[in-house]
Amino acid sequence: MAEEVVGVVGAGIVGLAVGREIVRRRPGTRVVVLEKEQRVAAHQTSHNSGVVHAGIYYRPGSLKARLCTRGRAMLREYCTDRGLPYEECGKLVVAVDEEDVRRMDDLYSRADSNAVPGLRRIGPAEIRDIEPYCTGLAALHSPYTAITDYTRICESFAADITSAGGEIRLGAPVTAVTETADSVEAVAGGQQVRVDRLVVCAGLHTDRVARLAGDGPGPRIVPFRGEYMLVRPDKTHLVRGLIYPVPDPRYPFLGVHFTRRVSGDVEVGPNAVLAFAREGYRFFDVNLADLVGTAVWPGSWAMALRHWATGVKEVYGSLSKRAYMKAAQRYVPDIGPADVVRGGSGVRAQALDRDGSLVDDFRIHELGRVTAIRNAPSPAATSCMAIAEHVVDVVYGEKGR
Repeated sequence: MAEEVVGVVGAGIVGLAVGREIVRRRPGTRVVVLEKEQRVAAHQTSHNSGVVHAGIYYRPGSLKARLCTRGRAMLREYCTDRGLPYEECGKLVVAVDEEDVRRMDDLYSRADSNAVPGLRRIGPAEIRDIEPYCTGLAALHSPYTAITDYTRICESFAADITSAGGEIRLGAPVTAVTETADSVEAVAGGQQVRVDRLVVCAGLHTDRVARLAGDGPGPRIVPFRGEYMLVRPDKTHLVRGLIYPVPDPRYPFLGVHFTRRVSGDVEVGPNAVLAFAREGYRFFDVNLADLVGTAVWPGSWAMALRHWATGVKEVYGSLSKRAYMKAAQRYVPDIGPADVVRGGSGVRAQALDRDGSLVDDFRIHELGRVTAIRNAPSPAATSCMAIAEHVVDVVYGEKGR
C-alpha cells in the first residue's frame, strides 16, 4: 500500500507540532510542511513573549482551557527531554485598585475551574516577598507559569519531522488548493504538490489559505501589532519573573506586562495596535491589500465602533514612550520612561467575526480532506502539542479516543 502523504501549510509552532504529531502517531506517513518564508517560526512564534501559560484566563470547558492545561505539561516534558530552556519563574496577576480586585475574584474562580496548579491569592506583603519592587492591593500567584524559547522548540519539532522522513519545504507559499476525489492538489512555490490530506496552520494568512480550499470568508484575520519596550540592563533586577495586570474581560489582550526572558532580558509589553499590514512590524508598515481586506470586512467597522476609545489610547501609547510606561508603572513604579528603550514587536493574527466579535477560542474548520485552523491566538504556543493532538483527532476522525 502506498504511503499516505499529509501536507501542512505553515512552519510556525502549531503547524510543526501538527506535523510532528502525525509522524509520531501514524508511523509511515510522510509529512510535507509548506512554508512561505525561508526559515521556520518566522512570524508569530518568534515574535511572542516566550511565556508558557498555566491556564488562568480561559473560559472553563473551552478548547483554550482544556488544551492549555494539557499542552503546558506536554511542553514541559518535551523541553526537559530535549534539553531546551524551560524556567518556572512564576507570575503575579496584580490588582492595583478596587475594580481590579473585583475582577480578580472572577479570575480566581475561572482559574480554579481550570485546575491551575499552585495558584494562590496573596496580599501586599507576599507580593513584595515574590517581587520586591511590585506594588498592588492583591495578586494571584501562579508559581508554575514558565518561560521558554519557542523558536528553538520549533527547530526541534522540524528536526523530529525530517528524521521521520518528512520534509520542511521553505520558500513555498501556497497559492492554490484543489480537492479531488482522492487527494488535495496545491500549488506551493510555483510547484504542484499532491497530498492525501492538507492541514492549514497559516497564522497571519490562515483565512486566505482556507478560502483557497473552499472555506467561507469568516472569521477574517485582522492584524494587531504588539510593541515591546526593553528594560535597560541596570534595572532588570527589579523584575524577577512575570508581572501582569488583571485583564479586562471584554478584550482577548492581556494588557501591558513585565516579562523576563530566558536570555535574562526584561520586556515591557505588548500593547495592541491595529496594524496596516499582516506583517506590519513597524508603525508605518502598510500593505494595501491587507488594509483593504480589513476595511471591507463588516466586522472591522463594528469592532471600531465598539472599541474606538481603547484604540485611540493604544495608538497614543504606541507613539509616546511616556504614555506607554504610565500604565506599566502602576505595577513597578521604579521602571519609568528613562529606564526602557524601544524593543521588538509582533503581529497577532486576531480572528474577527462578521458581527465585530473578537474570536476568543481556538477555531477549527473541517473541509473534506482539508482541515483549517482558523483561530489560534495565545495560548497557542503553550498549547501547541495539545492542539496538535486535537487536530490529528479531527483529521482522522478520532475525536472520541
